[in-house]
Amino acid sequence: MSGAANDGTPAGGDLRIRRLRPEDRAEWGALWQAYLAFYDTELPAAVHDTTFARLLDAAPDGPQGFVAARDGRAVGLVHYLFHAHCWRPEGICYLQDLYAAPEARGTGVGRALIEAVYAAADARGVPGVYWLTQDFNATARRLYDRIGVATPFIRYVRGTG
Repeated sequence: MSGAANDGTPAGGDLRIRRLRPEDRAEWGALWQAYLAFYDTELPAAVHDTTFARLLDAAPDGPQGFVAARDGRAVGLVHYLFHAHCWRPEGICYLQDLYAAPEARGTGVGRALIEAVYAAADARGVPGVYWLTQDFNATARRLYDRIGVATPFIRYVRGTG
């Protein structure tokens, strides 16, 4: 994947993609909160704390994360996890959350974060990576249409009744 790495090497210009670190808590928290607000979602502080702890845990099947940093400041995040799959013996990678700060959009941050997940999946021998977005997210979908393939699947969730 050109332009992205998961070890802190440059990803175009002064943009660096690296694994999430404990000292990223405040900047990650601000990006995470903005991401949730974009989707009109609020979560209790305990969920933020648990999520951050899990992202740092590095359990093989737990969530993992990268940040995109420019000039030493986090401007984007991505969370992903690997899981078993009945059709793929090697498993699959789910890119769960992706966010670039508004001032960083259109500068390659989203692409670099996705490519970092692709590289992590390749390193693990897992060629399949998938993600979801909402239909109204036109800006992100323009990028996704260039680097991924939309599928015809419709997602359902458990109802309340």
